[in-house]
Amino acid sequence: MTEPTASPPRDSAGPWAIPLRRPLPGEDRPQSGASFPRKVWRLLVAIKDGLALVFLLLFFTILFGLLAGRPNAALPVGKGALLIAFDGVLSEQPADIDTLTALSGSDVLRELRVRDVVQALDSAADDKRVTSVVLDFDRFLGGGQVSLAEVGEAIDRVRAKNKPVLAFATAYTTDSYQVAAHASEIWADGVGGVAIAGPGGSRLYYKGLLDRLGVTAHIYRVGTFKSAVEPFLRADQSPEAKEADLAYAGALWENWLDDVKKARPQAKIDAYITDTAGAVRAAAGDLGKASLDAGLVDRIGSRMAFNRRIGEISGTADTARPWEYNAIPLENWVAANPPKQKGSAIAVVPVVGEIVDGEAPSGTAGGETIAQHILDAASDSGVKAIVLRVDSPGGSVLASEEIRQALLAAKAKKLPIVVSMANVAASGGYWISTPADRIFAEPETITGSIGVFGILPSFDKTLAKVGITADGIATTPLSGQPDLLGGVNDEFNQLAQASVEDIYARFTGLVAKSRKQPLEKILPVAEGRVWAGGTARQIGLVDQFGGLPDALAAAAKLAKIDGDFHAQYFEEKPSEWAKIIASLSGNGQETAALPRGWFGIAAMQRQLTEQRLMQDLSLLTRTGSVQAACLDCRAYLPPVPRARGGEAKGWLGALALLLR
Repeated sequence: MTEPTASPPRDSAGPWAIPLRRPLPGEDRPQSGASFPRKVWRLLVAIKDGLALVFLLLFFTILFGLLAGRPNAALPVGKGALLIAFDGVLSEQPADIDTLTALSGSDVLRELRVRDVVQALDSAADDKRVTSVVLDFDRFLGGGQVSLAEVGEAIDRVRAKNKPVLAFATAYTTDSYQVAAHASEIWADGVGGVAIAGPGGSRLYYKGLLDRLGVTAHIYRVGTFKSAVEPFLRADQSPEAKEADLAYAGALWENWLDDVKKARPQAKIDAYITDTAGAVRAAAGDLGKASLDAGLVDRIGSRMAFNRRIGEISGTADTARPWEYNAIPLENWVAANPPKQKGSAIAVVPVVGEIVDGEAPSGTAGGETIAQHILDAASDSGVKAIVLRVDSPGGSVLASEEIRQALLAAKAKKLPIVVSMANVAASGGYWISTPADRIFAEPETITGSIGVFGILPSFDKTLAKVGITADGIATTPLSGQPDLLGGVNDEFNQLAQASVEDIYARFTGLVAKSRKQPLEKILPVAEGRVWAGGTARQIGLVDQFGGLPDALAAAAKLAKIDGDFHAQYFEEKPSEWAKIIASLSGNGQETAALPRGWFGIAAMQRQLTEQRLMQDLSLLTRTGSVQAACLDCRAYLPPVPRARGGEAKGWLGALALLLR
C-alpha cells in the first residue's frame, strides 16, 4: 500500500494561505497568491467602492435634506400665528450662495425677499388660519427705506382686518422701528429699548494712504457732484458732495418721520429723538423705560413673556408649555400660498445690485443675464408688457447699455415698458430706465446721479520708493499705454477724459430724449447729483409715485389689458444645490452669530465698515470700464452678503486684508 505524500504545512486560513516555511537558498520560490499589479488593482477597486458608497450616502443625505428642509406647499398649514423672523436683511432679490462659499463655512448674511414678506402678509390678512402675526426683529440688520415702507403698508392692511400684529426686539434701530411702528403691540426686552440714529455718518478717504504708498489714482470724471471718486482725490468731503448728501438724506429722514408718526401718532417721537440721552437719564438710566414713557413701545418684557402673550392669542399645542405658541413659519406659509396667476401676464425683470459686465447670479445685475431675461420676456407670446424693477446703484456703462438695448428690442415689438424704482435706481440704474414709457418711484427712492467716471491707478512712484524704475521705447504716443508701472502719459489721460466726457454727453442726451425735455434743462439736474424720489419727481426725472403694484397696473393699461393680470418674473433662480449644501453645512441657517442688543449691533457696524473698505479698494483693481455708479448710495442699501460682495483683488486687496 502506498503511503500518502506529506503535504506542506498550511495555516488555518485555508489552501490559499502563504506557506509558513521560508524557501531555502537555491530553492524555487512558490508563486505568490496575488501578483503586485493584482494587489494594486484590488486596492483601486476598494477605493472605487468606498467612494461610491460615500457618494451614495451623500446623495441620500442631500435628498433627505431637500425633502425635509424645503417648504412643501402640499403640506397643510395649521392654525396659529404667522411668524416672520427678520433675521439678516430685507432684500429685493436674495443673492445666490455659490457652492464653494456654502461648503467653506464663511459667514453669509441671510436675506428675506421683500415680495415674499408682503405676499405672506396680504394672504394672511383674509385667511382665518392666521390668528395673529408675529414680527421678530431681534436679529434684523436693516433694509432699504422703500422696502421697509412696503412691509409697513402690508402690516397696515393686516391690521385693517382686525388681526393683531405683535413685534419684539431686544433693541430697535432706525430700520427695525420703521416697520415695528405699524404693529398693534410693540415689545422690547428689559435690557434693550429704542434708539433712533437717522441717516448719516462718515465714509473713508484714501488720498493720504495713496500718497504715502506712492500710488497715483488717475481719475476721469464728469459732474460737479460725482463724489464717487472723491475718496481717491481728497482727504475730506467736498462742499458740493456735502450739499447733495444733506439734501437727499434730509428728504429720506422727513419721509421716515412721516411714516412713523402716521403709524404711531401717540408716541413722542420728536422729543425722544432730539434728546434720547435726556430721556434715559429721566428714566434712571433705563433705555427700555425711557422708550415706554415716550410711547415708542407698549410693553417691556422677556421673550418668554412675549411668547406667552402670543400663546394667549393664537393658542399653544401644550398647555404645560404656554410659551410655545402655535407658529406658522414664513417659509411654509409662502410655499402654501403662492401669488394668484389669473389673467394676462406682465413680465417683471428685477435689476438688483451692482451692474456688471457679462453674466451674474441673482443678487448682482449681469448685463448679459438681464438683457437675456428681457429678450426672453419679449419672445414670450403670453407677455403683454414688461416692468423693470430697479434696485441698483449702477455700475458698468457697457453693461447698462446692453440692458437698454434689450429694452429697445422689446419696445420694437410694441411691448410697453414701465420702470418701477425700489430703494435705489441711480447712475447706471437710471441709464437703463431711460427707454421706459413711464417711471414710478417712491418719495424714499434714491435716483439720479447722472454722471460717469473711470479710475486707473499707476505705481511708478511706488516702485521708485524701492529703487525700481521702468524704461522702454514707443513708436506712437499711445505705445504701451496705459503704463501702470512706468506712468500714464498726458496723451492717454486726454484720450481717457475725452471718452468719459463723450459717454456723459450720451447719458445726458438719453435722459433729455426720454424725459422729452431740452438738454439745457437736464444738465443742471445731472452733474452726478443724487436726488431723493420726491425731488426727482419735481424736476421731471420720474413720472409719478407708486410701488410695483402701481407700475403693473400702468403697464396693463398701456397694454390695453381688459381684465385680470399677474406678474410673471424673469430672473435667475437661486441654486437649489447651493441652498441644500448651505443647509447641510449650517451656512446661512444659524442665526446665533447675528447681533442682538446695542453692543452687538455696534460690533456688526465694524464688520460693515471693513466691508466698505474692501469694496472701495477693489474699485481701483476691478473696474475694467467706464462706470456709471453711485457709490455713496450703498449707505442707503442693506448690508451686502459676503457671497455677493466678494473680496478685493490684487495687492490693494491684500493690503485691506492686512488692515483687517
